[in-house]
Amino acid sequence: MSLPNRRRATAHLSALAALIAAPSLAARAQARTWPTRPVRFVVAFPPGGLADVMMRAIQPALTQALGQPVVIDNRGGAGGNVAGVEMLRAKDDHTFLVTVSTTESVNPSMFSAMPFDPAKQLQHIALLANSQLFLVTRPTLPPNDLKAFVAYAKAHPGKMSYGSAGTGTTPHIGGELFKQGAGIFATHIPYRGAAPAIQDVMAGQIDFAFAPGTVFPMVKTGKLKLLAVASKARTPNYPSAPTFTENGIPDVFADTLFGVYGPAGMPAEVVTLLNREINRQLAEPAIRAKFAEMGADAMPISPDQFKSQVRAETELFSRIVKARSIKAE
Repeated sequence: MSLPNRRRATAHLSALAALIAAPSLAARAQARTWPTRPVRFVVAFPPGGLADVMMRAIQPALTQALGQPVVIDNRGGAGGNVAGVEMLRAKDDHTFLVTVSTTESVNPSMFSAMPFDPAKQLQHIALLANSQLFLVTRPTLPPNDLKAFVAYAKAHPGKMSYGSAGTGTTPHIGGELFKQGAGIFATHIPYRGAAPAIQDVMAGQIDFAFAPGTVFPMVKTGKLKLLAVASKARTPNYPSAPTFTENGIPDVFADTLFGVYGPAGMPAEVVTLLNREINRQLAEPAIRAKFAEMGADAMPISPDQFKSQVRAETELFSRIVKARSIKAE
């Protein structure tokens, strides 16, 4: 091939390569136009709660990665419904919801009237963490293991009580799954958050609760007894805690999924970009260690994987909500 022909061929190939690359380059250029202003995360729990602590742990690095300030706005209430309404009210692609998955897996079955439809109006963005729940009892309660606890509860019908972070929360669902699986009765006492319920367990005002790993220090000092973990497998965060299944009590799975949502219809490139940047922070050893201290596992997965996990949770949780006629107060 003559030199002029080779040059023409090379130019042709270069033009073809540029044409093929054009869509991906355009997509990246479009993605870089977001965000154009501060990014707000509406957290469905008060400051100091697990969701709040998790978001604040990744906030500095996420701000740097996005090139815009990351603002955390705490809006607790109604099992995540208040925060969900606030996120949807913004009607933009710079406002996101941080809540537990029960906002979509439990609330539609529990509230007689939902202010929005999670299945139609929420977009899964990222799963921050899976937080295990542990069965803890007051230190003065005689049983020291799960089997002895069940026997004690059956020997004292109508006298046991347990607390939760509120009606419809995973600590409440865990308690009802336990009662159903073990064939015991205990009066449910809802609190405004996990902390006051745990305080009353330590004080002996109630007998037990399902609590996150933030109770580890209290267990270590003898202020609480920890008898089991409500997960499908033992957790490396507290490996000595057996599962309920190991003790012959099936389907007591009450892991708490903390996730980030956006409004349905959000541009795919925004979802992809934010998922990638959040997952990048969740993969950092320092972040994983911080989450583990709270009994939670960082979960850097895709939006579709997040959605699939919630679908499985919905099947389990919605059944117990209906079977126990759990209704929002």
